Amino acid sequence: MGRPTTLPERPAPEPRAPRRRTVPGRIRTLAGVCLLAVALLFGGTFWAIGNVRDGLQVIGHDAGPQVVATADMYFALSDMDAQVANVLLIGRDTGLGEGRDTAVQRYEQRRTEVGKALLLASDLAMGDPTEKLTVVALLNGFGRYQQLAERAMLLNQQADHAAGPPPTRVIEVYREATDLMRLDLLPKAYNLTLESGTIVRQTYEDEHAAITAGRIIVGVVGLGAVLTLVGIQVFLTRRFRRLTNPALMLATVGVGALTVLAVLLLGAQAEGLRKAKEEGFNSVLAMSRARAIGNTMHGDQSRYLLDPERADTYEQVYLDNSQKVLYTPGGSLDKYYAGVNKAVSAFPGQAGFLGFHGVEAATVTRSDERTAVGKVLKGYQGFQRGDQEMRRLALGGQRGKAIGHRMGYLSQTFQSYDTALVDLIKLHRTTFNDQIKSGDSALGGWNWLLPGVALAAAALILAGVQPRLSEYR
Repeated sequence: MGRPTTLPERPAPEPRAPRRRTVPGRIRTLAGVCLLAVALLFGGTFWAIGNVRDGLQVIGHDAGPQVVATADMYFALSDMDAQVANVLLIGRDTGLGEGRDTAVQRYEQRRTEVGKALLLASDLAMGDPTEKLTVVALLNGFGRYQQLAERAMLLNQQADHAAGPPPTRVIEVYREATDLMRLDLLPKAYNLTLESGTIVRQTYEDEHAAITAGRIIVGVVGLGAVLTLVGIQVFLTRRFRRLTNPALMLATVGVGALTVLAVLLLGAQAEGLRKAKEEGFNSVLAMSRARAIGNTMHGDQSRYLLDPERADTYEQVYLDNSQKVLYTPGGSLDKYYAGVNKAVSAFPGQAGFLGFHGVEAATVTRSDERTAVGKVLKGYQGFQRGDQEMRRLALGGQRGKAIGHRMGYLSQTFQSYDTALVDLIKLHRTTFNDQIKSGDSALGGWNWLLPGVALAAAALILAGVQPRLSEYR
């Protein structure tokens, strides 16, 4: 037998290169990275713009308007009580000041405004049980106040007394009404403002921080997407000896432009939201609060003359409220008058005083606002000088002249001050409304621009690599 023939052994096949190491695999990998980068850019921009929308919605359309509405309600409530005091103080002397009929008409006007503000506050508080309870308590208390106020005015009309303090029974009913207003309704209205203001402040802080972070994220991701697109073009140029890839170039330009526009948009929106909150909303709220307190002070002047037994109490309340509006050191009205004169004379060179007007004077930056603040301070100074004269006449035993002064000259100085304050509030409301409107307008086109550019970039990436992949089939 012959020896068996042995077949030569086949050489082992060389290990096949992993798919990703082949040229088509590398192209697919790079294309996938580019698509992922575009998707991340879309997601980051969408998230950041969503934070802008949320901030504008809450501050500009939801909680922000509610705060302004409740601040206006505070003013209307305080003015209602002031007008009741005026009606009682005037008595049958219908020719004193603007007259009893005008005071009654203003009372009715403010009552209507309070009713509308309460309805708005109720609608906006539907999602917050605490605010809803506050609104319900205000509605109930407001009804009780109207009953007391109208009863006091009816008793006063029946008494048919001359200008000055009405009969004791009238004063007793009015005391119950004004105590309800000052100790219950006004604090609740202010708490409602604070609750809504807290929502605005927290939303602003959260959304502004998120927008700033989003701007950084969009910038970094966008830069990464551009570099990735440049990288795949460099690879294709070296591998296939082609200088340009029009589809990938268009994708790069589109992604780069989207990144720049998004970064600029987010920066502008962050600044716009800051202006709306700090230069608009904050000042509107503070000056509205100062206006409401000033109106309460004007009512305290009537109450000072209306109820001699409580005159000292109303005088102290007047001083305390004055210090909230414009604070200067001093524990008496005489020292306060001198402090106001000193503070106003030093403005605008320096704002060495505190209170609502002090904060406003120290933070204004625009010339028109600074001029408006100057008019407010001058008006407030005139109002305090009128108050000083009224108390001088009353303490000198000239109560009739003090009442005439209160309903005449002092009322005119208050109206001048209040008008200047309203003009300042309008400036800040314009700033607020303009920033919110501008923000809403700027975001409008991004509903289609962002997904459109992202989808177009993805399509261009696929179109750019497809011809190169087809060469390996």
